[in-house]
Amino acid sequence: MRKLLLLLGLTAFCLCAFVAADEQPNRQADKSSLKEDGVLRLNKGNFNRVLRKYKQLLVHFYAPLSGEGHRISAAFEGAAAELKGSEVKLAVVDVAKEKELAKELNVTGFATILLYISGDKLNPVPCPVPQSSASILTWLKRRSGSADDLISDLSQSEASEELTVVGFFKELNSEYVQMFYAAATDLPDINFAVTQNNDVISKYGLTHDVVLLFKKSKLIQAYKMMPETSKEMLIIFITVYQMEPATEYTGQTSTQILSSPVLNHALLFVNTSSADFKEIHSAFNSAAEAFRLKMLFVWVNVDEPRNGRLMEYFHVREFEAPLIRMVNLTDHVTYHLPSDTLDVQTIKTFCQSYLDGKAKPKMQSEPIPEGWDTQPVKELVGMTLEKVGFNPDNTVFVMFYLPYSPESHALFPLWEELAEALKEREDVVVARIDASANDIDMSMQGAYPSLCLFPALHTERVVVYNGKRKVKDLLKFLDKEMKKAKKDRVKEDEDRRKYIEAAKAEEAKQANQTKDEL
Repeated sequence: MRKLLLLLGLTAFCLCAFVAADEQPNRQADKSSLKEDGVLRLNKGNFNRVLRKYKQLLVHFYAPLSGEGHRISAAFEGAAAELKGSEVKLAVVDVAKEKELAKELNVTGFATILLYISGDKLNPVPCPVPQSSASILTWLKRRSGSADDLISDLSQSEASEELTVVGFFKELNSEYVQMFYAAATDLPDINFAVTQNNDVISKYGLTHDVVLLFKKSKLIQAYKMMPETSKEMLIIFITVYQMEPATEYTGQTSTQILSSPVLNHALLFVNTSSADFKEIHSAFNSAAEAFRLKMLFVWVNVDEPRNGRLMEYFHVREFEAPLIRMVNLTDHVTYHLPSDTLDVQTIKTFCQSYLDGKAKPKMQSEPIPEGWDTQPVKELVGMTLEKVGFNPDNTVFVMFYLPYSPESHALFPLWEELAEALKEREDVVVARIDASANDIDMSMQGAYPSLCLFPALHTERVVVYNGKRKVKDLLKFLDKEMKKAKKDRVKEDEDRRKYIEAAKAEEAKQANQTKDEL
């Protein structure tokens, strides 16, 4: 009996020791995962345990080098301080380090924010990307509240510098109100209010169940709630009219633009210092008014260095501005407005043709035309430009033109004349390419039409011609560059020969050393 009691005592002692040993690392892990700002840093090792511990866990999955990630992290820190002692805990996951965890949780995009409730790992609630810590607090409050929380003094809301969305409803328990509140929850950065004040309704000559947008004491737009209205339709209405008809792309507006529920975007690339900027911007803005709720109009200053990545994505060079591109954010197919004239009617016609499915997409390369190399002037496309232009045995003179440009068409006879003058020269090719229909993956300077010479060299090289546009001057330029190319090619061949000989000598030396060692 004494042995049995001793055995039970030892077992209990060991069990307590194991429990203590298990809890100690947990306490250390909790402590090590807590940042100084009160935000937890999660990883694959502690995620499940932290998830079980907190009733509500709001997690920001971020990329460390992302500018937006830094902004959201700052918002998280501010919100964590306000939420200290509440049932909501804020945490972050570095997706660059925790790739396995991100994959397990089906997190595919950067700046993803998810709310996990009561340890439910499979059904998190997506949180809109916040502009500030106040956005996070507002979103959490609206999630747990009701439409009654939005009833407020409209005299202050109407005079606000920020956009205020006001709902006028006959019954506060109607489906329209629930839909309105759901939209308010998804848009925490916007002020919402609800009223049943008949004096206010009379002031604007309204009936019930209508949503109004106010800004700076001015009524911007009204939206009549209908049986077919959905939360998504209401959100589109609010977010579109929250922005200007045509919005400039900047660091402050980029998130708002890219997160817009309107997926068809018209982009104007323009230089704000150009003489015709005001006229073009006015036409673009007027066209935008006609397509509200259907298309988002955005203008991009090509003279702003921070817009370089956006211009690179759309293959736009500064000298090509002004131009308009259309893109759908679902399939990312790009369309190009084929006109040098950017007036209101031209822009509106192009937008309507795009919406009607009649506009032709801008391709990386047009199909290779039949008989493209049988005429004196060869017709190049994106797929043949590099192959023909960088052929080391031929010097190629290429005109980059725009089919809708009078300046381009004015040069066609000159290019035919040049090809005729060089028809006996087998080592020279005269060609042209439509720059509006084919993406040109090379650095170019100057406006279209652009005349570029590809000398017969081993290395890729392009020389832009800026001289007089006459055949005799083109021929002088050609001969001069071809002579230079010959010298460059001789030197290049000599450098290549010396390099090969040196490499062989080094190889032989190493082989002899190996033989001696053996």
